[in-house]
Amino acid sequence: MTATAERVGTDGPAEPVRPDRRGRSPLARQEDRAGWAFVAPWVLGFLIFTAGPMIASLVLSFTDYQMIQSPRAVGLENYRELFDDPRVLKSLSNTFVYAAMFVPLGTIFALLLAMMLLQVGRAGGFFRTAFYLPEMTPAVAAAAMFLLLLNGQQGLVNKVLGWVGINGPNWTTDPNWLKPSLAMVSLWTLGGTVVIYLAALNSVPKQLYEAAELDGAGPVTKFFRITVPMISGALFFTVITNTIAAMQMFDQAYTMFYGPQQKASASEESLVYMVYLFQNAFQFFKMGFASAMAWLLFVIILAITFLQFRIGNRYVYYHGER
Repeated sequence: MTATAERVGTDGPAEPVRPDRRGRSPLARQEDRAGWAFVAPWVLGFLIFTAGPMIASLVLSFTDYQMIQSPRAVGLENYRELFDDPRVLKSLSNTFVYAAMFVPLGTIFALLLAMMLLQVGRAGGFFRTAFYLPEMTPAVAAAAMFLLLLNGQQGLVNKVLGWVGINGPNWTTDPNWLKPSLAMVSLWTLGGTVVIYLAALNSVPKQLYEAAELDGAGPVTKFFRITVPMISGALFFTVITNTIAAMQMFDQAYTMFYGPQQKASASEESLVYMVYLFQNAFQFFKMGFASAMAWLLFVIILAITFLQFRIGNRYVYYHGER
């Protein structure tokens, strides 16, 4: 038996609704058109501003292009140069070290702030706004502010440490402290992560904590046995996004060490990958080599994200799963 769809008329008998060749009604086709109309601006933006430049950079990565003349095909020469240039490997190593410091510290720091926000009650709205405001601050302005705060001689951070008898280091000139100082500056923009963790913490069922208390569980046990598993999805998401952001860190490093007034403090220990890519593209005008660097970073981030999914997904609890 076949079902016949009918359209009820106002002045006459019901009229049959004729489906298209794929068996879809006019209403379904109209909904499809409306959906495509809503996503069209994003699709066009992606094609013009993301996919197009990516394809162009891939083509340029196989050329010698210095912007003052037409690109000249060089095959894989730019990619061979990537592994021969010691500064590429050094900048990549610095970026890995920075990410290894920032991602764990950022996760722990943001989770502590989110747990503190759970205890403030009615003032939670104010503190959520206060913690998120640094996200709205331009990264260049924040880096310039921290450049003053972390000054080894007159910075406020070392002055405060001096009050408790600690002789603070030269944060922005000592090669051993350049990457830690960058990680500290990046902690300024954790407001979005804090808000995500706060939402995840609010979704943890309270009866789980009540049952654990009846079983004699303490705060530490409840945190690791209930809180962490129940918010593991949010932790997993933020670790991946913060890792991607750390691998592409540029604003803070360039402003603090490579700007017009800070070139004297620049060091090989502060050279992160995106800064060296920027230098090759817009200072040395080696657009082909810079494009090859960009694609190498894309492959590295893709590999890291794939490993994070393969390993981390095993420890994530999704609601509704057994």
